[in-house]
Amino acid sequence: MSYTKWAVDPTHSSIDFTIRHMMIAKVKGTFHAFEAQIEADPADLTTASIDFSVDIASIDTRNQDRDAHLRSGDFFDAEKYPKMTFRSASIVNTGDGTYDVSGEFTLHGVTRTETFAVTYEGSGTDPWGNEKAGFSAQGVIKRSDYGLTYNAALETGGVLIGDEVKVSVEIEAAKQA
Repeated sequence: MSYTKWAVDPTHSSIDFTIRHMMIAKVKGTFHAFEAQIEADPADLTTASIDFSVDIASIDTRNQDRDAHLRSGDFFDAEKYPKMTFRSASIVNTGDGTYDVSGEFTLHGVTRTETFAVTYEGSGTDPWGNEKAGFSAQGVIKRSDYGLTYNAALETGGVLIGDEVKVSVEIEAAKQA
């Protein structure tokens, strides 16, 4: 394959997260609105350029009250900081179709370097002749690194909301003409 532009298919892609709640359970959520600009040879991502933008207001944890609280100034402050972004800076091949993708991750007005483990899942042609490629990515960020420190102490010890957020991304992208 050649180095080319790829468009993310949002109907076959997702950005999900998991965070600890009350130190005993996990809450999962997703972001429904996102876009990406990818220029890559899927068979060798080390030369790729990846830019992601996520609409913070599209957060969905399957609870409207919690989602409204997450959009508020206590957490994301989506009105002031409407986007979460990632721009790749370094991509290292770590094995058979796996890569460490590092770059500038911006959330809540703070930019830090984060690394995500990315797997090239393969490519193929759909029934309409479009070339597609699949990728999975996993990573962990600390919300406190981005000024997201809202919390409450629990009577039994510990805190209401964990600091580590596990991020999981599934992408299907179509090669552009």
